[in-house]
Amino acid sequence: MKRAGALAFGAVAALAALVGAAWFLSGWWGTSGVEEDTSFIVPSGASLSSVAGKLEDEGLIASTDGFLLRAKLLGSSDPIKAGEFLLPAGASPATILDTFQHGNVVRRFVTIPEGLPSIMVYERLMAEDLLTGEIPVPAEGSVLPDTYDFERGETRAQVLARMQAAMQNYLAEAWPKRAPGIAVDNIKDAVILASIVEKETGVARERRMVAGLYSNRLKDGMLLQADPTIIYPITRGKPLGRRIKQSEIAAINDYNTYSMVGLPKGPITNPGRESIAAVLNPAKTEARYMVADGSGGHAFAQTLDEHNRNVAKWFEIRRRRGEM
Repeated sequence: MKRAGALAFGAVAALAALVGAAWFLSGWWGTSGVEEDTSFIVPSGASLSSVAGKLEDEGLIASTDGFLLRAKLLGSSDPIKAGEFLLPAGASPATILDTFQHGNVVRRFVTIPEGLPSIMVYERLMAEDLLTGEIPVPAEGSVLPDTYDFERGETRAQVLARMQAAMQNYLAEAWPKRAPGIAVDNIKDAVILASIVEKETGVARERRMVAGLYSNRLKDGMLLQADPTIIYPITRGKPLGRRIKQSEIAAINDYNTYSMVGLPKGPITNPGRESIAAVLNPAKTEARYMVADGSGGHAFAQTLDEHNRNVAKWFEIRRRRGEM
């Protein structure tokens, strides 16, 4: 009888241990409180204990202590990473820990298109509510247009620094590859001229031609007469929204290339790689003049007489459109 009782007790104990082990394991590999795909931020420098407490506070795990005990016995000892992570619906505590240790941090993106002036770069970064902190308006021409990734909670200053470092790195790579005899003799002037090229044409195939034309004018000591240089001191590069006034064409300042010979004192926008490359390797052309051709591009001319004929054609196109 005693032997039968002992066997029964042993069986009950074994069953209890088995049930307990199953409960313990299911609390690690079973589903957690993540009912839908959920974004979770691991703060920089956070410990696993503090993160576990945050998980419990947000209802994503049942118990901080239970999570930490299971993590110690069943999980990896690899450190957790800081950043934003996406926890999938139904994720187990084991999956949550593995995500923090080995998963990809969620990256966000902000795009700076070619020709976006610095005041609008500033506004775009300040409008991104997943970034933090203040920044000044960056120096014109200091940002390389591109798409940049960032993490939620990253500072605007960090993202802007990457944009500016990208410009410096590109210029350092591109400048030594410049063609001989170009119209500019330093990187600063190359960026200034590239900013004019960027604003003067949105047609990629024209960039080297426009760069060649303005290079010729610079070498000849001619007025560049680039309309965007009139607009820049008025709007800081934002669209004017109206026609340029005669008084603005005649205005004397450090940017208006209708009233001064040579380059403006600084860039008028943030030029992209292709506009910079066009200035460093401009088309070999005798063109000194250009005017819109009605198709989105320009008609180029070597002489003033030829240019005047192109202007007459453009005016006729505008009259037919009812613009004059």
